Amino acid sequence: TRGTVTAFSPFDARADAEALRKAMKGMGTDEETILKILTSRNNAQRQEIAAAFKTLFGRDLVDDLKSELTGKFETLMVSLMRPTCIFDAHALKHAIKGAGTNEKVLTEILASRTPAEVRNIKQVYQQEYEANLEDKITGETSGHFQRLLVVLLQANRDPDSRVDDALVEQDAQV
Repeated sequence: TRGTVTAFSPFDARADAEALRKAMKGMGTDEETILKILTSRNNAQRQEIAAAFKTLFGRDLVDDLKSELTGKFETLMVSLMRPTCIFDAHALKHAIKGAGTNEKVLTEILASRTPAEVRNIKQVYQQEYEANLEDKITGETSGHFQRLLVVLLQANRDPDSRVDDALVEQDAQV
């Protein structure tokens, strides 16, 4: 695999949920513990922690994070807790919102996700924002870049994720 965020081992969602609750309970907040746990777990593990937190304490972890944290640290921790497809849909919305577009965000998300993930992002975007992602992107982009994004949004790429390093090197040289 080529990803850099890997599953934490040994992982115990219940223990992490208990540590997070302890970090936010009472006077003050142990931001170091929150940071250490949430940044060292992958998204699937963070979702398990949120479920364990709800089961153990009957509380929503994201709501507790919002009430205990502030500023950019709060934004980061809450963003880390979003399921991947919701995070991607949110990032795409903000990349095309307002004056100008953030082409780096559009490219990063649409070019690096599998066809199934792109289809899921489009569906989540429709549900969350009651808008068609392709229509929004074509309304904010133009030319070859727009065509590239539309092709990526069709989610018809070969899902085979094998990378031929020699071909990559050859393409880079060209």
